Amino acid sequence: MPYSHHSHSGQFCRHATGTLEEVVKEAIKQGFHTYGLTEHVPRYREEDLYPEEAGCGTDILSKQFDDFLDEAHRLKLAYASQIRLLVGLETEYITEVDLENLEYLLQKHQGRIDYLVGSVHHVNGVPIDFDAATYQKSVRSLSTDDPASDSSSPDALDRFLCFYLDAQYTLMRRVHPEVIGHFDLCCLYTPEISLPERHQAWEKVERNIQYAVRYGAVFEVNAAALRKGWNSPYPGSDILKRILQCGGKLVLSDDSHGPHAVGLNYARLAKYLMNMQITKLHYLQATEAPNPYGRRVSLVPVEENWWEHPFWKGSLLTSQP
Repeated sequence: MPYSHHSHSGQFCRHATGTLEEVVKEAIKQGFHTYGLTEHVPRYREEDLYPEEAGCGTDILSKQFDDFLDEAHRLKLAYASQIRLLVGLETEYITEVDLENLEYLLQKHQGRIDYLVGSVHHVNGVPIDFDAATYQKSVRSLSTDDPASDSSSPDALDRFLCFYLDAQYTLMRRVHPEVIGHFDLCCLYTPEISLPERHQAWEKVERNIQYAVRYGAVFEVNAAALRKGWNSPYPGSDILKRILQCGGKLVLSDDSHGPHAVGLNYARLAKYLMNMQITKLHYLQATEAPNPYGRRVSLVPVEENWWEHPFWKGSLLTSQP
């Protein structure tokens, strides 16, 4: 204890900071037991690049990902006596092109990718976690009104939520990620939404949770929502309750974007888990034998009462108000 299954570095992600080795050293400093290195997979169309990637061709992103795998495996060996590092990736699903190339990538690097964090960051081709204005642009793109206007039809948000959840379901069915990343990112800029009251979207939430549980995925409790203004990590309480009711298992993630965010807000994350009466946590560990999807991790329960570990009372535990 503690663990994180989702992270980024400025070396391989242009909206993060620091090197991958600096992230690893900070995780060691804080006493992490297991830390997952999971840079984004490349995007394959110029129109899908983020503003900070202007002038960066898709071929550069592909090479950058290959370089990430080389560096991650170097660090895994170099720091093996101090921390258990896992080498994974975080998915993208913007169009079918992304899934086709992800499947190719997994085949190309078979044996070098321990696990997948299955995430969706776009709806209708528009990023939903870049900023509030772009989020609203994505919602408006599914409106029956003029998408360029400042308003949208009342059911545009419902279509937006359903689009996201359908994309998440497709991603799970295609590549079976071991970890479901920030399940309710679709509510990032509308955290006041009650998903159970949006019946069509909630049916899809139920479907996705049940499918993930059936094939053996776990759900991350992701502290990044706290630094983005939420009062809780992802997922929110309604979804977390349903995950538990369906027999879902939980792992922890800081979703750090540089060494400054390693373990950030884990104190608040722990308080959330305690308030939700979460007594069982799990983590991934590397294995020699592949799982049913050809990747080499297995799920391990945290044996002790997780909240009693010294980390949660340690002076290095960082938190934002």
